[in-house]
Amino acid sequence: MVANYIVDELPRIIENGTKKAESIKNRHLNMPMREREIIQPMGLNGDKISIGERINRFYNADNLVTIENLLHEGYRGRIDLIYIDPPFLTKTSYKGRSKVRYKDTERVVEYFAYDDRWEDGLIDYLKMLYTRLYLMRELLSDKGSIYVHLDYRTVHYVKILMDQIFGRDNFLNEIIWSYKSGGASRRYFSRKHDNILLYSKTKNYIFNPQKEKSYNRDFKPYRFKGVEEYKDEFGWYTLVNARDVWPIDMVGRTSKERVDYDTQKPEKLLERIILSSSNEDSIVADFFAGSGTTGIVAEKLNRRWIMADKGALSKVTTIKRLVENKSLPFSIMSYKEESDKAGRLSIDNVEKVVDNKGQEGLRIELGDYHLNINNIDIRGKSRNTIEKIGKNDSLALIDFIGIDANYDGGIPIIGWQDYRRANKIVIDSQINIFNKGLKGNNIYIKYIDIFGQENGTILHI
Repeated sequence: MVANYIVDELPRIIENGTKKAESIKNRHLNMPMREREIIQPMGLNGDKISIGERINRFYNADNLVTIENLLHEGYRGRIDLIYIDPPFLTKTSYKGRSKVRYKDTERVVEYFAYDDRWEDGLIDYLKMLYTRLYLMRELLSDKGSIYVHLDYRTVHYVKILMDQIFGRDNFLNEIIWSYKSGGASRRYFSRKHDNILLYSKTKNYIFNPQKEKSYNRDFKPYRFKGVEEYKDEFGWYTLVNARDVWPIDMVGRTSKERVDYDTQKPEKLLERIILSSSNEDSIVADFFAGSGTTGIVAEKLNRRWIMADKGALSKVTTIKRLVENKSLPFSIMSYKEESDKAGRLSIDNVEKVVDNKGQEGLRIELGDYHLNINNIDIRGKSRNTIEKIGKNDSLALIDFIGIDANYDGGIPIIGWQDYRRANKIVIDSQINIFNKGLKGNNIYIKYIDIFGQENGTILHI
């Protein structure tokens, strides 16, 4: 009965979703977004940056609103590659985790991050996805492709929706990403793969074949004429065009990539996708950005990128990863104003100073961070720990701080950053900035706490 109910609902999902998408596509922009900040990671050469379409973008917003804005901003038919990793209908609430210092100890606090529960189950899930997929097709260029990352729960139903939107003839592959992970069952075979549906918009799509190792039988050399062979620690192999089954390791507990984001995908997976279906002048987009892996890899491969995610944990995780990787400048886009409910950072002192080389700079003394814990979904021991830290060592709750030392009243350009990372879980209370000459009397300070709450303040020197 359940299966029949879903099959009966599919035509209505398609009909209503098409009407909704067409309405969004043709109406006046409902929720315009604007550029809140430009982040210029430290370590880049030069002080001057070009503020224009060459700057990559992270939209901290619902992806449907993001897509609508992009359509109105002239991105229709301009994106060569879309990769999305939507929720998997796991019926789970996911938690964020942060390591914090409490007195002389380190503790892990957990809090609500994002939800993968749907009121009407699969039906609501498919309704959500259909409208977005329909509009993503509008953003794709004629040489563009889309990869939709799913698993056994929804892939069969989503393929029907994709056939409707992109056409069955434009289906290219169902890619199997196989991996090893903990956990097994005595009632069925262990589920150790995800499914990635690949569709093109037209027949004239970008595709750059990638090579993989094909080991010889018994790992011995064939010595066929004209066939180049190689040898590694396992034995002899040739290089062939990659198959649609990709054995790539997950981001494990000991991986250097790991950022403690539950659904984080490995860089090697995105590297293969981006190299296969885009060129160096391409725009790559990800509208369920999660931990930001798509942008990180696109940056390394000299692609432009657009990412979107409404989650606070996604935003702060992605910003920190991009800064850590010294990416090109990127914009933070949002339609939200800063909330009065977000925490407030007090500043004890700001002064101009001169170092022993005669270089003028700034010294900023941070005060306390006043967190509104009632605005956070955090309970039990974690809540008690945070309340104690808020009273005794509140700066330990700051996750990221960025400064525009020459704020001119326009869009802040965050050229100085400090942030929590593996070997540094508390931001310094004294900030010294000597890497840029001071050109004005105002500075802008942006800060984000470990829960993703953000705020900013303008100070006159």
